[in-house]
Parts: sequence; C-alpha cells; structure tokens
Amino acid sequence: MVFIQAPLRLPLFTLALAVSLSNCTINRDIMFRTGEDFDFAPLEEMESLGYRIAPNDLLQFRLFSNKGQRLNQITAGGVGTGSAVINQQMNNALNQQGGVTYLVKPDGLVELPELGNIRLEGLTIEEAEGLLEEAYASFYNDPFVILRILNNRVYIFPGETGKASVVTLENMNTTMLEVLALSGGIGSRANASKVKLIRRTPHGNEIYKMDLSTIEGLEAANTVVQAYDIIYVEPMPQLIRETTESLTPIASLISTLTFFYAFIVNPN
Repeated sequence: MVFIQAPLRLPLFTLALAVSLSNCTINRDIMFRTGEDFDFAPLEEMESLGYRIAPNDLLQFRLFSNKGQRLNQITAGGVGTGSAVINQQMNNALNQQGGVTYLVKPDGLVELPELGNIRLEGLTIEEAEGLLEEAYASFYNDPFVILRILNNRVYIFPGETGKASVVTLENMNTTMLEVLALSGGIGSRANASKVKLIRRTPHGNEIYKMDLSTIEGLEAANTVVQAYDIIYVEPMPQLIRETTESLTPIASLISTLTFFYAFIVNPN
C-alpha cells in the first residue's frame, strides 16, 4: 500500500477538486437541455391556430364605414364634394397611412374611441375584427375594421454565442426558414440536426425537435412560426477549447501551490 505524505495531501486534493469543478463549466452555454428520454411534441400535430391577442400587444386599428367603400374610393382616386366628404377623406387617408396604435392593457382590455374599454384578449385577429365591427355598428353604417399586431416577434438562438436576435413578424405566414434567414442563418458552431422550437400554448410550452441538416428537414423548416416562438439551435460541443480555457486558471493555481509546497518542504 502506498501512503501519501501529509504535505502532499493538500495540493493533490486541491488539484482533484479544481479538475472536478472545471468539468462542470464545459458546454455551460447550452440552453434548454432535454434528457435522452424527453417526450417531444409530434411535428405533425403542431397547432396551426392563429395567434390570439395577449396583454402588451400593440394593435394598429383602422375603421371605415359602409364596408370600406370610401377606402376603395380613395385608393381608386375618387373625389367627393363638401367639407364632410373632405373630412372623411382625410380621416380615411390617415387610416391608410397606418391608423392609430393602441395597447392591450395587462387586464386584457383595449381603450378605443367611442367604445371605451373592450376586451380583446384571447381573440384571433379575425374574431377581434368581427367583435369591433358589431360594436361600432351603433355609431357607423356597416363598419369595416382592420386590425394588425405590430409587436409580434420570435426569439432566435442560432447556435453561436453572441448571435441571438429578436425578429419582428411582418407577415402572419412567416416560416421558420424565413426567420432564420432574417437573423443571418445558423452559426458556425451550430448543430443543424438539433433544432428546437418552443411554443407557448394554452396548455403550457410545447417543444418540437427538428433536423434541418438534411433536405428532408425542409418540410419542418417551412413551419409557420407564431408570436413569441423560441427557435433554439443547439451548439456543437467544443471540448478541447473549453477544457483548455477552464484549465488555464487551474494550472496557475497548481503552479502557485507547487511553489508554496517547495518552500515549505525546503525552506532554505
């Protein structure tokens, strides 16, 4: 049996502890880890329901009477007479240029002209437009409402440190492929065979796994994203580089301990 002298025990213990701690820092930048037996949601059952209005959404609101007849007249260059018509055309022109923006408050209500507070939370755009057209029917003849959410966005983690981005959804039918292209594509360290889409649903977060490394993955890449989706591309492990970076301060510590040990054993 080999016995280790007491003066040697401290530096050896420190070395073993340091190496153990260094192993815990390798690949520490990998997020949203899932175990080997994790039950991913089936891609073929991915919900294709439209986005539902939520608190803190910014709504672009436009209102026209007579089922949007005057909107068509202005678009076609129609001219009317009288101050009332001119005022209506000016109002319609403002609507055409983007309308007015309203915030969905934390309680799900939106304060709109003439209506006051009305609850739109939980409705799709089509449902909200229909509800507002019914509400404005008391003030206008055959109201025509156009709603658009301005701050819908998705979060992209392309598999490379410092390259994450937030992409605003300009169109309702934006695909994952478009979003990845807008964000600059996946990173040089990314593992295209391990892509996760995390989606918020009324039943909690659903996580879908996709393999975009082959042409067969094109179908998954054409999945239409929804507001607040998270697209996470897992980075490839870089064991050698990260191990070297982790061991550099440890080597310095060992060098210091060795110096003190030599000084204690041989003080002269």
